[in-house]
Amino acid sequence: MARLAQTPGLSEEQTAILETVREFVTKEIVPHAQRLEHADEYPADIVDGMREMGLFGLTIAEEYGGMGLGKESMCVVSEELSRGYIGVGSLGTRSEIAAELILGGGTEEQKRAWLPKVAAGDAIAAFALSEPEAGSDVGAMRCAARDDGDAWVLDGEKTWISNGGIADLYIVFARSDPASKGAKGISAFIVEDGMPGFEIATRIEVIAPHPLARLRFHGCRVPKAYRVGADGEGFKVAMRTLDVFRTSVAAAALGFARRALDEALHRTTTRPMFGQTLAHLPLAQAKLAEMATTIDASALLVYRAAWLRDQGKNVTREAAMAKMAATEGAQQVIDSAVQLFGGQGVVSGETVEKLYREIRALRIYEGATEVQQLIIARELLKDMTTKDTA
Repeated sequence: MARLAQTPGLSEEQTAILETVREFVTKEIVPHAQRLEHADEYPADIVDGMREMGLFGLTIAEEYGGMGLGKESMCVVSEELSRGYIGVGSLGTRSEIAAELILGGGTEEQKRAWLPKVAAGDAIAAFALSEPEAGSDVGAMRCAARDDGDAWVLDGEKTWISNGGIADLYIVFARSDPASKGAKGISAFIVEDGMPGFEIATRIEVIAPHPLARLRFHGCRVPKAYRVGADGEGFKVAMRTLDVFRTSVAAAALGFARRALDEALHRTTTRPMFGQTLAHLPLAQAKLAEMATTIDASALLVYRAAWLRDQGKNVTREAAMAKMAATEGAQQVIDSAVQLFGGQGVVSGETVEKLYREIRALRIYEGATEVQQLIIARELLKDMTTKDTA
């Protein structure tokens, strides 16, 4: 399949991972696209294949059963899986990111209890932050956690939760200090599937296949030992984790864009047009050039954010830039691919039509583009304030 040159700067190990995952995508995902298109859950054979390759524990430390690789490697995998034009890449990366919260803020007992299971693919994890009235504005959170002796009691709802309904554990954020306002007084808790008082209120169907659910908590008793991190520090932990989320979402968008360009190149070089092929027309060539340039620009931002995170740097601004540029850029690339396909591009089941539905959601997931703009501007202004007071 035609493809741009691989993102520069990848190590031999990362290149080997990419080739392994690419082979898996080519053999196990692409041929079964129709079967996967409307799947309510991830097919067992796909999950088993990812488990055998260790894709659930890429970034989890080796001492907890993972491969101990960095965020760059996670992005490589997310990008390549998404090239299969289904959201299967999120299954592993979202589990890992939820697990990262335990790795970064959990107790040793929590790490030993859960991380090996997630790394082995034996436990799917989810990150439960958003609520019906608290999406972009996390400070408006209403889900409450009440201290009740030997347990915390959770009451409230969460929505738009990825892996909701199929996860074995959920990292749930709730307001543990009822007197607090905004982002203060929020704590993180591990909630296991099947705990009394916890239920999947409804599964959410969207325009692209992706396990989403609304969660409900009614008197759900969570052992004290299941709180992750210090009381009231959940928001800070969530924001650090969202930097990783956004980088992985950006990588997924990059994968969708690469696949769209692959499809467009094949279409334009084989579609007869005015006695030659579409690819010979200057306007088509200009469109392809714009698509390729947009993809490479996005790739540089995505892998910069991942690399800086691997160096232990704060990447709030860089992750927001990567997420915004990659998702908005992929939307443009995929729209151009549909245009080059002509009428065939809007036929239900066509690859570029599926990609069009896939990418639209990514411009909203993990913070809409407008939220990323606010974050970038806030970080820029923060830098200016620091310079002015220096």
